[in-house]
Amino acid sequence: MTNFTNLFQSCNWDETTKSIYAKTSVDVERALNSSQRTLEDFKALISPAAAPYLEQMAQMSQQLTLKRFGKAIQMYVPLYLSNECNNICTYCGFSYDNKVRRKTLSSMEIMQEIAVIKDMGYDHVLLVTGEANQTVHTEYFKKVLELIKPHFSHISMEVQPLDTEDYKELTPYGLNTVLVYQETYHQDDYKKHHPKGKKSNFQYRLETPDRLGQAGIHKMGLGVLIGLEDWRTDSFFTAMHLTYLEKRYWQSKYSISFPRLRPFSGGLEPKVVMNDKELVQLICAYRIYNEEVELSISTRESIVFRNNIVKLGITSISAGSKTNPGGYAVEPQSLEQFEISDERNAKEIAQMISSQGYEPVWKDWDVSLTKN
Repeated sequence: MTNFTNLFQSCNWDETTKSIYAKTSVDVERALNSSQRTLEDFKALISPAAAPYLEQMAQMSQQLTLKRFGKAIQMYVPLYLSNECNNICTYCGFSYDNKVRRKTLSSMEIMQEIAVIKDMGYDHVLLVTGEANQTVHTEYFKKVLELIKPHFSHISMEVQPLDTEDYKELTPYGLNTVLVYQETYHQDDYKKHHPKGKKSNFQYRLETPDRLGQAGIHKMGLGVLIGLEDWRTDSFFTAMHLTYLEKRYWQSKYSISFPRLRPFSGGLEPKVVMNDKELVQLICAYRIYNEEVELSISTRESIVFRNNIVKLGITSISAGSKTNPGGYAVEPQSLEQFEISDERNAKEIAQMISSQGYEPVWKDWDVSLTKN
């Protein structure tokens, strides 16, 4: 069966990079004025040549987002279940070679965490773990999903890539959305950042969205870790991946996230630093290219940036996040996966959203409707 690997291998990284940086103002204006935008248009929108058009891109992104999503901003919160991990990753606090105490939450501890999260107002939870197949595996996920399903209308998961059959088994337990970030589409650099563990298998990770599509998952989240490689080229391959998936698995929905490399215990310096204007450019480029895709921003970003990005294309936002297992109630001082930047609580973020004339949405009504 053909999958994204076939398309990916037909596209050269270096040639793609040259193509992006060769775009001119003429290409940018063509992309902005086009009624049906292509991947070549996306290249223009993320190119250096598009920088002078940022204000126009921001206005267009705002209008397109209002047209498709209205003024609703979905609120979600991560729940870290485990920091156990068998992978060595150069950028992650959970990396196997980082000598810290490991913890996986028990059922009782999960319920303690849920009580705090529900008190914060959340009805959409994102389950996160390290990648340790002996500990946090499909059977563990089934027990967790069974435990928390009565408490949330929308359950997302960001864990190790699984096989198609595993995803099929988890769906009846309440799994709605799966996030799987390629980290970088630069195959050689991917190997440098993932020298050990199952995650070192570039192709298996690359084909995870195909397995999700084959399993009929409701929504998939894509993205790269911005800072590992040239953000423009990585973002182009993400957009190419999204376009392929939308055509092939048209019944699923899609979201894009924009995690910039953040400090952690043992820290990796970014190879490429993306400034705030460039991140705004990227977010607007995605919205102009694809009116349907959901765009998410996390607490990795600063207060000022998150305040300003609400109106420019973002459709979901986290708040009050803890990136360590037990961080809300059980063990607040345990190791974080990365340092957050925006430390405001959920109520403060909701007030910020409302103050801009937008509506913080706590419940995912779409899931309820699709069940009828």
